[in-house]
Amino acid sequence: MITADRIADLRERCAAVRGAGHTVGLVPTMGFFHEGHLSLMRAARAHHDLVVTTIFVNPLQFGEGEDLESYPRDLAADTAAAEAEGVDVLFTPSVPEMYPEPTVTTVHVAGLTEGLCGAARPTHFDGVTTVVAKLFSIVGPCAAYFGRKDFQQLAVVRRMAADLDLPVEVVGCPVVREHDGVAMSSRNAYLSADERERARGLFAGLRAAAAVVENGERDAGRVRAAVQAEAERHGVRFEYAEVRRAADLAPIAALDGEVLVAVAAPIGQARLIDNVTMQIAGDEVSVDLGVITLATQESSS
Repeated sequence: MITADRIADLRERCAAVRGAGHTVGLVPTMGFFHEGHLSLMRAARAHHDLVVTTIFVNPLQFGEGEDLESYPRDLAADTAAAEAEGVDVLFTPSVPEMYPEPTVTTVHVAGLTEGLCGAARPTHFDGVTTVVAKLFSIVGPCAAYFGRKDFQQLAVVRRMAADLDLPVEVVGCPVVREHDGVAMSSRNAYLSADERERARGLFAGLRAAAAVVENGERDAGRVRAAVQAEAERHGVRFEYAEVRRAADLAPIAALDGEVLVAVAAPIGQARLIDNVTMQIAGDEVSVDLGVITLATQESSS
């Protein structure tokens, strides 16, 4: 594995690989790797000749008073983990390298960014789409791997790539969960033991939603109430708990087709998000709750 911190070097390497008839897989991250990040690298490694993983804590996606300065970082551990997963290029640019001048051009995806996390973080997704558009431009034609835990982000990036005709296939990968069901997040490091116990309420609420839908419930309001009731038993008060159409994140009254149940909650210093998707066709229901990582189970036993 090589580590690069200059845009020109990464662009040259990717162009050379494609010029030789090979393909590029991209995994954009903010670092502090956990099993969710590593699963994206494995997915890219399985399908591409060159795997590029980026680490960049992007200031544009942090609002005033958010945790930009305290966001967890461990470049040495991340470098070792990426190399162990077979990453070919680890791109670790500085802020001046990515933004040599004050940013006056941003990318905005209307509609998809206005609800859910966008309601509480109104500038967040413009920061995400701007830096992702830059990474797509630097790397060039590729497949880019994102986790479905950040489902709204995945939907926004897909729409941006489609609307702008970017030569990038955006691939969504399963939510990866720790042994107790808590979705993996770098911000889990902020949680105390008591807060970690409360954090389990997000997954518990989502499982309750899946259960009532599997038992025949199709009213979005009642599904949302089931999520909230179960989470409150764990001491969780949601910032939001929403039932949306997965394709475009539009609110729905009745569940049909592919449906997203998404939640966000402040717990201690952390703001945690999670979701479950369901495919509904009449009485048939297929639920995607993500995957429990065996590595965490083994390490915790």
